[in-house]
Amino acid sequence: MKHEFTVADMTCGHCVKTITTAIQKEWPAAVVVADTATHRLSVEVDADNAAVAAVVKEEGYTPVAA
Repeated sequence: MKHEFTVADMTCGHCVKTITTAIQKEWPAAVVVADTATHRLSVEVDADNAAVAAVVKEEGYTPVAA
């Protein structure tokens, strides 16, 4: 299942690494694609949208479903 978010406060490589690490810690097989220029986050994982957003929020970011 593919989830799309806009994460306005994801602005650099460190942000991407933090978010990717957190998601893959929860779901090791997750595929994460992030673009800091557009603030878009795409996550392919077998989980619901709210669960993915919660993991991103736990790291201090503000995901908004796209």
